Amino acid sequence: MSAPHIATFESSLDDLGVDLVRTTAGEFASTLEPLLDAPAVGAPLPFDGVSLPEPVETDPTIEQLDAAATGVTAAGYGIADYGSVVVQGGAEGAEPVSLYADEHVAVVAESDVLPDMDAAFDRLAADVRSGTRQSIVATGPSATADMGALVQGAHGPMAVTVVLLEGA
Repeated sequence: MSAPHIATFESSLDDLGVDLVRTTAGEFASTLEPLLDAPAVGAPLPFDGVSLPEPVETDPTIEQLDAAATGVTAAGYGIADYGSVVVQGGAEGAEPVSLYADEHVAVVAESDVLPDMDAAFDRLAADVRSGTRQSIVATGPSATADMGALVQGAHGPMAVTVVLLEGA
């Protein structure tokens, strides 16, 4: 992956108040542990050599989703110039896991960080053509100022951390 895309991604995330944590597949478990506040829910991760630790419930009930402090999902890709992650819909249930918990931990492969929204739209179009019917483009913590002062966590997580899988 191009270093400028990653530097832009990191800068954009920083501007949004989103932490970026770098790791490798071999160090993933020890990197993820301190990011988990219990109870934690997650969707299975599609990366070679990477899985969620046992305290993360990967087939949560509605009650477990509602009670979750941390939700862990894969991001199909990141968008460098926006600091966004794209959570793709599917049978694994990544969308609710990314939205219900107070903190969302999004795991993205370094090779899946795209430079800009034009590249993201091209990828979204390809996804739709190949059968992915829904995706969430998430940019930082949920926030609204509809009724006055800025409120975080109104429509989703109050905090977001992106875990970048280097070499993936």
